Amino acid sequence: MADRWATQLENCYTGAVYDVLRDMGRDNQVLPSSLRPLNPDEKLAGKVYTVSGRRDSSQSPHETLLAWTTLLSQSPPDSVVLCQPNDSTLAHMGELSAETLKSRGVRGYIVDGGCRDTQFIQSIGFPVFCCYFTPVDIVGRWVADQFQEPIVIGSVVIHPDDYVLADSDGIVILPGSIAFEVIERTELIMQTENRVRTAIQSGIDPRKAYLTYGKF
Repeated sequence: MADRWATQLENCYTGAVYDVLRDMGRDNQVLPSSLRPLNPDEKLAGKVYTVSGRRDSSQSPHETLLAWTTLLSQSPPDSVVLCQPNDSTLAHMGELSAETLKSRGVRGYIVDGGCRDTQFIQSIGFPVFCCYFTPVDIVGRWVADQFQEPIVIGSVVIHPDDYVLADSDGIVILPGSIAFEVIERTELIMQTENRVRTAIQSGIDPRKAYLTYGKF
């Protein structure tokens, strides 16, 4: 069954979600601006599935690929995989992996690391957000070793029950305990912004519009 909260969140945008979180005293929920989408036109929203790993050249190619395919097989449908690789040199997503996750119904992938095979990934419409590109893969070099445990990206702690919204402006994490309230409040804010927009387009002074609707 599709996650209706993820669908509703996907209809929002990060600026409005951030405004709600700020007003709720949770303004430290934005991931670093170095994380960018492969395709700026794609949006990504859903409940997170957290992964972390480590650089480890003592592992054999078989061991690293076994750990990586475990990551792929355990990623649940309708989730967004968030990965903290603790590495800044390798590609932590590629062609076959993106195809696999997409076929399993995973909504997208966010990694505080690298990606390769980017043209193919864009061609299949699988949303990926990453920090850099490199052809160097993980084989014999990197191991995924923790699943569904808290991870830290930038200064944001991400828990398995959190939600995420990512678009061309950035990536916002919604704490699981308040995620549904944030989504509902964001929808109300967007409705108010539409009324402000209509008022401005009709020629109303922006100061008056702000005082009327309490939003700008």
